[in-house]
Amino acid sequence: MATRQNSTNGKPKSPRIQVVLPELLCDQLTILATNESRTVSNMAKVLIQEGLKNYFEKEGKALFSEHNLNTNKFREELEKQSIRKLKRAPQRIRYYKKSDQNN
Repeated sequence: MATRQNSTNGKPKSPRIQVVLPELLCDQLTILATNESRTVSNMAKVLIQEGLKNYFEKEGKALFSEHNLNTNKFREELEKQSIRKLKRAPQRIRYYKKSDQNN
């Protein structure tokens, strides 16, 4: 599972994964990255993106589900909001069911 860390300013960093590669594959990736003036990590990201795009095009499936798009949009909107300190602890949090809101 990818891990998500926070930067020093509190904003979340991109998710991180760890991959174990055979020596030959790592050498090939390093050579390719050098030829394209990229870091090895960035070259791996580009190749993964291209591979996923090709895979989903071949399979005829959508790259992202509607649920993922909504989740990403929601996360981006939350991250745009400014950070405010609370003046005091919240008194009470009320959760409403959809049927309660219609009354």
